[in-house]
Amino acid sequence: MRLEPWIDQLQKAGRYSFVRSEALRELALSKPTLKKALQRASSRGRILPLRRGFYVIVPLEYSAVGAAPTEWVLDHLMTFLGRPYYVGGLSAAARHGAAHQRPQEMQVVVPNHLRNIETHAVRIRFLRNAAMDHALTKPHRTQTGDIPVSTPEWTAIDLVRFQRQLGGMDAVATVLTELVDALDPDRLVLASARESTTAYLQRLGWMLDAVGGATAGEGLHGLVLQRNPAFIPLNAVLDKRSGPRDSRWRVIVNEEPEADL
Repeated sequence: MRLEPWIDQLQKAGRYSFVRSEALRELALSKPTLKKALQRASSRGRILPLRRGFYVIVPLEYSAVGAAPTEWVLDHLMTFLGRPYYVGGLSAAARHGAAHQRPQEMQVVVPNHLRNIETHAVRIRFLRNAAMDHALTKPHRTQTGDIPVSTPEWTAIDLVRFQRQLGGMDAVATVLTELVDALDPDRLVLASARESTTAYLQRLGWMLDAVGGATAGEGLHGLVLQRNPAFIPLNAVLDKRSGPRDSRWRVIVNEEPEADL
């Protein structure tokens, strides 16, 4: 069988990605012949190479965009890369109703470094958290199956953790303003108990107070006090380390974040 009829069969079966080794096995083509066929299909816009050896099938209705939605192929891609993952950051926040800062990329949390994917149609940013096995996630249904997405409460912690990559504390304030209604105070305590870096929790608590989410952070405050932390700067990225001291969260307010709403 030729490559493109085989691709058509995959799509009819609800598949929107494949790997080179699979095509070699199923089509019984030589490597040079398959390489030329892949190049032709790519030049015609029928497939999109995403990583070496991994290809996205482009349905006709998405030909103008250049790729099927990233979430349709994400789980297969991460299996191919051999990495545990969850959708996090601004991508998770958007799925929980905080869409004002909806990213033009899929943000995916992994335990170790992965090179970002940037094509004309697909952008995936990998955010590294070595302790991601502590994360709380929930399944999100897609066209091709479920993918793990961080819960609203874990997403809130991650917004502080990855603030530098996500656009700074102003961006965090903007997203938290929209996300706060989705936060359950009890589940926030459970999520926070799994986070070993207390400074993230101190910063999150201060930010929740600042955006009108004090009720959501009440239980979090008790957990932070139990850990008896030292004072830390609100924004650790800034060279400035001085500012007013907030005794409730033991935060040095070296920046005054503003929500863009």
